[in-house]
Amino acid sequence: MNLTPISVKFDIGDGRMVTIETGKLARQADGAVTVRLGNAILLATVVANKEPKPGQSFFPLTVDYQEKFASAGRIPGSFFKREGRLSDSEVLISRLIDRALRPLFPDNYFCEVQVLVTLISSDPEVMPDALACLAASAALAVSDVPIQEIISEVRVARIDGKYVINPNRTELAKADMDFIIGATDKNIMMVEGESKECQEEDLIQAIEAAHAAIRIQVKAQEELRDLKGVKGKREYAQPHQNEELKAKVTAFAKDKIYQVAKSASAKHDRSDAFAAIGEELKEHLGELPEEDQPLVKEYLHDLEKEVIRNMILDESVRLDGRSLDQVRPLAMETDILPSPHGSALFTRGETQSLTTVTLGTPEDELLIESAAVSNYSKFILHYNFPPFSTGEVKMMRGPGRREVGHGNLAMRSLKQMMPGSDYAYTVRVVSDILESNGSSSMATVCAGSLALMDAGVPLPKHVSGVAMGLISRASDGKWAVLTDILGDEDHLGDMDFKVTGTRDGIVGIQMDIKVDGLSMDVMRSALAQAKKGRLHIVEAMYEAVPAARPEPKPHAPRMEKIIIDREFIGAVIGPGGKIIQEIQRETGTTINIEEVGETGEVSIFSAQKEGLDKAVAWVKGIIAVPEVGEVYESVVKSIMPYGAFVEFMPGKQGLLHISEVSWKRLETMEGVLSEGEKVKVKLTGTDPKTGKFKLSRKVLMPKPEGYVERPEREERGDRPERGDFRDRGDRGDRRGPRDDRRGGDDRRGGGDRRDFNRGDRDHNRGGSDYNSRNEKPQEPTFDAE
Repeated sequence: MNLTPISVKFDIGDGRMVTIETGKLARQADGAVTVRLGNAILLATVVANKEPKPGQSFFPLTVDYQEKFASAGRIPGSFFKREGRLSDSEVLISRLIDRALRPLFPDNYFCEVQVLVTLISSDPEVMPDALACLAASAALAVSDVPIQEIISEVRVARIDGKYVINPNRTELAKADMDFIIGATDKNIMMVEGESKECQEEDLIQAIEAAHAAIRIQVKAQEELRDLKGVKGKREYAQPHQNEELKAKVTAFAKDKIYQVAKSASAKHDRSDAFAAIGEELKEHLGELPEEDQPLVKEYLHDLEKEVIRNMILDESVRLDGRSLDQVRPLAMETDILPSPHGSALFTRGETQSLTTVTLGTPEDELLIESAAVSNYSKFILHYNFPPFSTGEVKMMRGPGRREVGHGNLAMRSLKQMMPGSDYAYTVRVVSDILESNGSSSMATVCAGSLALMDAGVPLPKHVSGVAMGLISRASDGKWAVLTDILGDEDHLGDMDFKVTGTRDGIVGIQMDIKVDGLSMDVMRSALAQAKKGRLHIVEAMYEAVPAARPEPKPHAPRMEKIIIDREFIGAVIGPGGKIIQEIQRETGTTINIEEVGETGEVSIFSAQKEGLDKAVAWVKGIIAVPEVGEVYESVVKSIMPYGAFVEFMPGKQGLLHISEVSWKRLETMEGVLSEGEKVKVKLTGTDPKTGKFKLSRKVLMPKPEGYVERPEREERGDRPERGDFRDRGDRGDRRGPRDDRRGGDDRRGGGDRRDFNRGDRDHNRGGSDYNSRNEKPQEPTFDAE
């Protein structure tokens, strides 16, 4: 058994080598290759049926991309512990491959083709989506499946002002432009990506850089094909044609189609008129052979396309009567639904989106899991396309690939204007398309921007989007760019592209090109016209909603984020979560704490502003450092014979000694203060040994008239040198009679020695009451924290 593979290698541009290999794995497929970069390996296979299904009238291409969790040494987290349906990210990569491959097949090829691309070995630094289309195209290149050209795709990102091909994951995080571009050796086929307000010329430069890299990859595939010895492509049965019938269809229906096309009628009226022409044609043709019957619909459709395209190119007249660069009428409303946190209705012609915004906590974040990485997203956008939006009846079975793709384009565009990590809300945007006739994804972008501002999400700028079309004629080289295309114009055009952006630049793009030889000059012109249309829409959006609400609506959850030093995280949480649970219970809030580098992010959510303010003050009190000389509003926690313990900051308590409660000498605390009473105190100092806080209430009160301040006792370290014993004078005379030394209030200026002379000393020691000679309970030691 010979399992020796055939392989080619090429440099991706910076010394990294890509290897394409065939002949070892999946040998029963029509074509199979592996593509390797670093430790990332993708297996791509292609199988095509030899014959089309009876009556098949379209090309059935299926493309599936899947990441095996084993490729990264992981077990899936699902209940079944195995890979299930494709995730959204896998669907999006499948769409990238599909959109680039589909134009490669002949128009009359109707055999079913299945392309499967699987990530079998993962590298955390390699982005596999940039290699997936290369693998799929290489599998087709080494097969006999009839494709007309070889293609490839690359990611191009602008990092520090330079265009980098297929950057690694770490580098990509620093990019301000990120595009996936597919192309043949000669022509650009597909563009999709996002940027931080780039200019049209920046996009052209990115496309040109990507195309240069793609040519190298196409050449490598050709080399692999030649090494394998592929001589040609398989023959396939050509569908039945009848040129005589085609001429009859043209003669009967051409003028009728032109009259309907030029009538500038509404979508359904136009559809009904075209349908009526079809019925008249059937009656005119009479009975036809069975093999010719399907051709009538095909020829009529092709004739409609030809007539409308020529009308637009020759007369600059569109189906709805607009000029080539005209945007349909706009209507915008916000705050139209009472219960959602934000809402908007955006209508452009016959396309309408009802979009809502919901604000949630970090617990509502979306887990995005792939083989290599698992990340949480705080911004979610879902797009729904119910069948009634086009006046049809269809089964509702959840979102399909189209919905996932349209929603992703809108999400990537709006994400560029979303606030950063300091914005703690999880934000979900849902767009429900109520009417559709051209570019509902762009309506989602506009409605989403309006709804986000209605919800109070601090978007700095509006984001708008417009769908563009291109029609060209090879016979004379004539072409026309269409702004804000209709659904019918989308189907008959040679290029359709959607551009989103702000007043200052492009933030998202999706482009599919169906014609060969599109020059960069034509693309520049198309992008310039798209900018004009986009700015027209965004100016109307500013007129409707000039800026975001200053704060969320009253029924929306309130949020505030506090950045703290990492060392305080434990203090906020408390032992076993005691403190944070108490804060949440007492204030009715939800608190999330996340360690980020050297800091902690404390996100506080509440439906009531009062609870939010209380929780914020509580947390700030825990992390605050008490300042000597500051006055605090304290709460009495307990009463003792020697004073009251008060909480002057959240989590910070101290003893308000009986001697510091009032200028008046107090014999007892009974009736002076009560538990729960609010008392203003001043922090006069802290004990350097124990860290205990010295609090005083009396210093905030007016001093009694005639009150004589007793000199403070000198600290031992500050006493003057004692000098000679003979200089001390008569000790007995200096001290005076013993009874006088123990004198009462009159001799001490109204004070009491126990209170004024020993008060601070008693607080500092915190152990026993030296004055009372054990006549009162001992004061407990109280920690500063």
